[in-house]
Amino acid sequence: MIAFLEGVLAEALPTQIVVNVHGVGYHMLIPLSSFDRLPAPGSPVKILTHLVVREDAHVLYGFSSAGERDLFRLLMNHVTGVGPKLALAILSGMSLEMFKASVVAGDIAAISRISGVGKKTAERVVLELKDKVGIAAEWEAASAQNAPAPRDQAMHDAVLALISLGYKQVEAHKAVKQALTGNTGTPPTEELVRLALKILA
Repeated sequence: MIAFLEGVLAEALPTQIVVNVHGVGYHMLIPLSSFDRLPAPGSPVKILTHLVVREDAHVLYGFSSAGERDLFRLLMNHVTGVGPKLALAILSGMSLEMFKASVVAGDIAAISRISGVGKKTAERVVLELKDKVGIAAEWEAASAQNAPAPRDQAMHDAVLALISLGYKQVEAHKAVKQALTGNTGTPPTEELVRLALKILA
């Protein structure tokens, strides 16, 4: 198992990157949350990894934090019907803290609004993760201490609003992030959606 890769960031797109490790380019699929924390291409980078071996391919998934990788593995190993692609979509659609808080609160509606996740899958996620001994209690304590910041909450809600209007998750995320650039305060979600729509137009 490849635990991590350390090298130079050769290419970076919202859903995939290439890391040059001593002349070998490793292609990885990443969640949007990890993309947000990447340095500029050409910079040194260390990415935590998970290798999925299929009959037709070996696929590397990359993460900027241990928490993201842990959740990715938890979703794949403990939630019926969730594979690597859907686990990555869940990580892209919600911050770690917000996802944990949603599971603890049993907020199926919030999880089902993530692109690619329907109501039935959201119900399974909540049911099967809550049933794991210690997970819900641990997350509940963490959620109380690490409640999502208002800015993160507004950004998340604006992205979901744009997805519901028919925009793709990647373009919605990019537009909302751009709308927040240079804005030190936390604009209301409606204002953020309006600014993002201008950018998308």
